[in-house]
Amino acid sequence: MHVDQDAVVVVEASIVVAASLEAVWRLHTDVDRWPTWQHDIDQARLEGPVSPGSTFAWQTQGLSIVSTISDVRPLRRIAWGGPAHGIDGIHVWTFETRRDGVHVHTAESWDGPPVTADPDGMRSALASSLTAWLAALKTAVESSH
Repeated sequence: MHVDQDAVVVVEASIVVAASLEAVWRLHTDVDRWPTWQHDIDQARLEGPVSPGSTFAWQTQGLSIVSTISDVRPLRRIAWGGPAHGIDGIHVWTFETRRDGVHVHTAESWDGPPVTADPDGMRSALASSLTAWLAALKTAVESSH
């Protein structure tokens, strides 16, 4: 699965985390622990293993979302998506070890009536959300080492 490049809103962001790839992957894919290090997520619960077809229910900024994992390449890539509150979202994460640490890249697309009604506002909200998620991931992983 890839983000929908034809969606009304597509946002990408990256960060470098000074930790092992295994540590970054382990924290990021432990969905049930998301609320412990991401202050925008109130609760999260993975149903089943981290594998394609598994779903997780989570709440963020007052929205209840159920996402389905579509692709997992351990230590390299995870993707999920699904409809939520009229928004069809696709979220892809990639991880790569580099000289300066683990390069974490995320891309997300949003489409649907709420996005079409306010594309600039939705783009801004998504960009802020992804930037905050990456910063929280970096802080959580680096502070545990």
